[in-house]
Amino acid sequence: MKKEDKAVVIEQIAATLAEYPNFYLVETAGLNAERTSELRRACFKAGIKLMVVKNTLLHKVLEEKEGDYSELYPALKESTSLMCTTVANAPAKLLKDFVKKDEKLPLLKAAYVEETVYFGADQLNNLCAIKSKNELIADVVALLQSPAKNVVSALTSGGTKLHGILETLSKKEA
Repeated sequence: MKKEDKAVVIEQIAATLAEYPNFYLVETAGLNAERTSELRRACFKAGIKLMVVKNTLLHKVLEEKEGDYSELYPALKESTSLMCTTVANAPAKLLKDFVKKDEKLPLLKAAYVEETVYFGADQLNNLCAIKSKNELIADVVALLQSPAKNVVSALTSGGTKLHGILETLSKKEA
């Protein structure tokens, strides 16, 4: 590959990583054409950008990128596919579904999610358990609504009880 071509590819990888806050490094070399197409379609539907990258070029991008990515360098061996996403757990769930069908591939090498490095295929379940930003916001809203619902419920039920007592007392006096 010519030096000019490498520079263009490095710029493309850097632009992609700048666009997405989370990325996964995955081994997909052993997938046949059908499974690779299936993976690409699933990634597209889930809003995940899938790219096959050269390890040396990705290494250069990570060195130049702001932050410390040195923990990811050991994963840059053999062939590497880069899965970029805005939803932290989406690639993990997608990979888990694929692993159910074929127990060997695609294989998670490492992931950079929410400014944390996860290394190795054994981290897949932990990555699946990470809640997305929208899921966390929904949890917080539900927690905030719960006390308000309890107060409204208590006031409503208390009001009907009080109304019943007053009605009974008014009938007795008459």
